[in-house]
Amino acid sequence: MSEQAQIRARMQAMWSAGDFAMVATMLNIVGELLCDTMELRAGQDVLDVATGSGNTAIAAARRFTNVVGIDFVPALLDRARERTAVEGLKIDYREGDAEELPLPDASFDVVLSTFGVMFAPDHARAAAEMLRVLRPGGRIGMANWVPDSSIADIFRTVAKHVPPPPGLVPPAMWGTEDHLRKLFPGARIELIPRVSRVALPSVDFWLEFFRRWFGPTVKAFEAVGPEGAPALEADMKALANRYNVSGDDTLVMRQAYVEVIVTP
Repeated sequence: MSEQAQIRARMQAMWSAGDFAMVATMLNIVGELLCDTMELRAGQDVLDVATGSGNTAIAAARRFTNVVGIDFVPALLDRARERTAVEGLKIDYREGDAEELPLPDASFDVVLSTFGVMFAPDHARAAAEMLRVLRPGGRIGMANWVPDSSIADIFRTVAKHVPPPPGLVPPAMWGTEDHLRKLFPGARIELIPRVSRVALPSVDFWLEFFRRWFGPTVKAFEAVGPEGAPALEADMKALANRYNVSGDDTLVMRQAYVEVIVTP
């Protein structure tokens, strides 16, 4: 197995751990806002890359578009299908990798991704795949975390205890204009700053929630083991307290991201 294949396998195992669908419940509004920004219209063919449990795919289907959702975690696709069925919507969910989309060229009017494609190890390859399946005149819309966001800080904190593979470009680079221009040379790129707000009962609750459901955190605690867990816990709590704007015993975190519109 090549080094890149090993990294992809590691990433797939990470996002298969826990249950990201639980975390994604706090991010539903992001997909809705992105679909509004993209001004989706009924009848358009829309692809949601790294759809997870279907937040953005479902938001697009609510606008009477024809939606395909791709993800490489089968369990998350099952959750997406359950949610879609409850709403009586129709979405074609398929297992696949963002770096090798199992779709023909020029198949979609709009390609979307919400905190998804940015985690593909090979950024250039994932960007090229999004462009490949986009029809002439189409647009790409993404919601990406930015480097100074609380989420990016979580990954930096975890990396102190469990170093990522050598040479791996930080996912939050997808939230910067310079990096996006390298990935989509010659395209018109618009960045719209956004902030999502999450509210939880307490910092302790947040830590236990992420230890149980958020794959990267689940794997980090597995890697450090009982001996390393206290130090990782302390750093995670310090991070949450640093971003907490509640002013009381609860936790309110403002999570900075950008909506990205790419017009080739």
